[in-house]
Amino acid sequence: MTHLPYLIMDLALILGAAAIVTLLFKKMKQPVVLGYIIAGFFVGPHFHWLPTVYEPSNIQIWAEIGVIFLLFSLGLEFSFKKLIKVGAPASITAVFEVVAMIALGFGTGQLLGWSFMDSLFLGGILSISSTTIILRAFDELNVKTQRFASLVFGALIVEDLVAIVLLVLLSTLALSQQFAGTDMLLSVLKLVFFLVIWFAAGIFFLPTFLKKTKKLMNEETLLVVSLGLCLLMVWFANAVGFSPALGAFIMGSILAETTQAEKIEHLVKPVKDLFGAIFFVSVGMMIEPAMLVQYAGPIALITLITILGKVLSTAFGSLLAGQSLQTSVQAGFSLAQIGEFSFIIATLGLALKVTSDFLYPIAVSVSAVTTLTTPYLIRSSKPFYKWLERMLPEKVLNALSGPGSKAKDTQSLSAWNQVVRSTMLNTFLLGMLLICIVMVAAEYALPYIRSHYSDGSWVKFATAFLTLLLMLPFLYALAVRNTNYNAYREVLASNRYNGRLNLIHFFRLILAGSFIGFLMHRFFSFEAGMLSVFVIGVVIAAFNKRIRKFYDRIEARFMRNFNERELAAAEKNRSELAPWDAHIATLELHPESQVIGKTLMELHWREQLGINVVLIKRGDHSISAPGRNERVYPGDELFVLGSDAQIKRLQAIIRPIKHSDEQEGPSNVVLRDFVINEHSTLLNKTIRGSGIREKIKGIVVGVERNDQRILNPESFFEFQLNDVVFVVGDGKLINKMLHEG
Repeated sequence: MTHLPYLIMDLALILGAAAIVTLLFKKMKQPVVLGYIIAGFFVGPHFHWLPTVYEPSNIQIWAEIGVIFLLFSLGLEFSFKKLIKVGAPASITAVFEVVAMIALGFGTGQLLGWSFMDSLFLGGILSISSTTIILRAFDELNVKTQRFASLVFGALIVEDLVAIVLLVLLSTLALSQQFAGTDMLLSVLKLVFFLVIWFAAGIFFLPTFLKKTKKLMNEETLLVVSLGLCLLMVWFANAVGFSPALGAFIMGSILAETTQAEKIEHLVKPVKDLFGAIFFVSVGMMIEPAMLVQYAGPIALITLITILGKVLSTAFGSLLAGQSLQTSVQAGFSLAQIGEFSFIIATLGLALKVTSDFLYPIAVSVSAVTTLTTPYLIRSSKPFYKWLERMLPEKVLNALSGPGSKAKDTQSLSAWNQVVRSTMLNTFLLGMLLICIVMVAAEYALPYIRSHYSDGSWVKFATAFLTLLLMLPFLYALAVRNTNYNAYREVLASNRYNGRLNLIHFFRLILAGSFIGFLMHRFFSFEAGMLSVFVIGVVIAAFNKRIRKFYDRIEARFMRNFNERELAAAEKNRSELAPWDAHIATLELHPESQVIGKTLMELHWREQLGINVVLIKRGDHSISAPGRNERVYPGDELFVLGSDAQIKRLQAIIRPIKHSDEQEGPSNVVLRDFVINEHSTLLNKTIRGSGIREKIKGIVVGVERNDQRILNPESFFEFQLNDVVFVVGDGKLINKMLHEG
């Protein structure tokens, strides 16, 4: 008879136990994760009434694969775009809570007489709440649509990224065994550098690759390609000194921006569930009853500190972020638990052999207790707030009411602030890309060519020349190109910041020259770098238009790929949209609407519903063609352009107290169309470059080209001869623009 490998017997044992226990937990309406942990205890070495796993080391390898796929799936749900959209309140709440819990956990460990590393890892374990447990509890209690839930979801997204950073920092501390400020700073800078490079390269190439190969892929090949990309990034992250979990998370977040994200998530889910189950079972296998009895006191103390600490730190952070007292209390009660990331952090400590054996089972025990208490805490949060409302003096309640509950007088960022912010972001991203190009060329490309092909002096010159050519479009964008064109024009027109603008231009030129010098210094000498700065300046001036067009194509492709998922969803959701069939309707915002206080960019009505907000009337003040950073407040009248079906969807979202049906809209806002002829000043210009938004105080909602309808074109869309352009804006200004040609 053929010998059955121990691995198969072990898998049969742990999956069989997991199946039975999780069915019982489903029956009792308890979290499945907790069932896996209990199943692991039953088949572990510390429970002698059932068969035990033969080769725990093999199961541990499978568990590590489980961590990789858990983080990959988390990345697919994460998306850096979601992080941008969560806004300041969720970010402040999450960061404040994490920092407070790390400090509280570290202090508790020191109070108990634990070592420095045990205390530090305890702080990390207690700082991250459980996304899985919270989502399940919200579903069961039917509170996902309440105001505090959106704050909790945003905080969880920020916590996911903070947890990844924690894994890197704790690994650095564990390996150095000392709190070296320089090492920590270098680790953070290294992490930021690789995050930017991976993300930029991934967004530029992967969506295009998946689009080109879509016809060749069925579900099987898409699954294989996705897991292959995941494991390649895992290997690459490990090769440059990061944890495999970071690589899996990054690849998931890159794929989350593609149109295939939902399909990949669906295909990967069974794989993630299988290996995730093995990981959580392996967690339960390490529970030792004798140790739990020995550390019963610390477990009880840490559980109490976790619940109270998270409730108070989250609520206080939320209040600091400007949320109301009720929202803050409910968010605090919702985040009062630890879960999957806590196990991963505890596993890291054991793998690096820097934490004591007792820390892992303590973390599991605290997670189990807080998992059970989470639904009850969420359910009791509103009664607790009502009690608090009765107990607190009226002055205190007014002070804690939070600006989030009232309309604020703040307007969108000024044009100058927009220019500064966009310039800083652009400079940072381009700087990272240029450093990456130079380092790859000097540290990898040149040594490889010399060792495999030739070691002649011409090799160095050729490599430097090709590297410089690759850098040219990015040097142009860094030194010359203006970001946020509309805001830049507004600043120029004001004549208030011309001196500061010149200073910014000078700084950008110096920075671009520094990167050229950096390249030449790596290949030749400082003198060669200084000479090259002058030469490259002449080249950029001479070939300015060609370099600009090439960079515009690069940027356009990146932005298309970055917004591919939203554009595809918008096309699907607004299939019936056409500006030809649309009309303008008026909607008034109710004070209790969930959209209050959000910007138009955060609401994404144009992308998701096909709705265009053409005017906001706020009392006696009207905002024509509001920008994406404009916020909406109670009592605002929104003049929106859309079809009947779309306006009905929007009404369901904002729950207005007043709306009109087939209204033509305010007298000065109209929907018009015109043809681009050979004499038009808009011919061969982009929407952004034409300045049409400023000219008509409106927006371009559609273009008809060769019997094809292009809806809500992007700012880089270029007008061509015989295009029929549909715009919404001030009727008088539209007539004036058309009269001028």
